[in-house]
Amino acid sequence: TALQPPTVMLRTLALFAVAATASAFTPSSLPLRTTTRGAVAHGPSMQLYKDGSLQGKGVSCIPIFPRPDSLDGTFPGDQGFDPFGFSSWCDMKFVAEAEIKHGRLAMLAFAGIMVESAGISFPGATKVLGDSKDIFEIHNKAVASGSMGQILLWVGLVEMVAGVPAMNQMLSGESNRIPGDFGFDPLGLGKGDKMAR
Repeated sequence: TALQPPTVMLRTLALFAVAATASAFTPSSLPLRTTTRGAVAHGPSMQLYKDGSLQGKGVSCIPIFPRPDSLDGTFPGDQGFDPFGFSSWCDMKFVAEAEIKHGRLAMLAFAGIMVESAGISFPGATKVLGDSKDIFEIHNKAVASGSMGQILLWVGLVEMVAGVPAMNQMLSGESNRIPGDFGFDPLGLGKGDKMAR
């Protein structure tokens, strides 16, 4: 078979990156132990070998340090690794929420970089940002023209109006929302028996 031209490969890669990015906005695909999502007080926990009978609560990644009390195994992947003690002075729900948001934004940014590198752009963007495919040049022109400032303004406004109140309700215990779950599931992928698939 003949090799594909670089533009076709980049466009294919951009398509896969955009499709993969969509998975960041769906609820977790791990099966929950209850039949409804609302009945779960916390997110899915890590599945341990033989249901944790060998590891127990005292498992610690670094044997010379004790397991922090704030890491009780309720978060996915919690193995007690916190040698600097961050979990003792920072609410882990806040940290998990921030990590999920930053991960989602990074995936969107990478998808945008791949799309721009492939030469795909919104109509009229070339008038403002030029015809360059160099992502650093596009970024600098976007900062100079104020496009990045607008993105920061609108994303910040959405975060203040929707994200901060949701996080405050979660941290104060007013809601049983798990970090990163904003209830945005227009395709219904997290409801019913679709979670089991």
